[in-house]
Amino acid sequence: MASVRKLKKDIDYLIFEVISDCFSFGTVHPEEEDGEVVEIIAEAVNLRNDLIKRVNNPEKGENRKVVKNYFKHIEKDLVTGVDNLFGQLSSLSKGKG
Repeated sequence: MASVRKLKKDIDYLIFEVISDCFSFGTVHPEEEDGEVVEIIAEAVNLRNDLIKRVNNPEKGENRKVVKNYFKHIEKDLVTGVDNLFGQLSSLSKGKG
């Protein structure tokens, strides 16, 4: 398991990339209604807040495996969530391109 500090940085970095791509999409397609892009940004912020909350409040346990699995699950949720958000943005750009 990576350190908690590194995990938080990874969360912030990946969420920032999603939001940055959303703003880039809005810049390239200014004529399009950006309600769907705003929804993706809101989902990204909610995902970030949820993951940071979970990192800051880990399950208490004396068994190191339980704690390690807890953080692995957070990492998996991060990758899955970010992939889903990029997929949503990609489907928007396919419809506009």
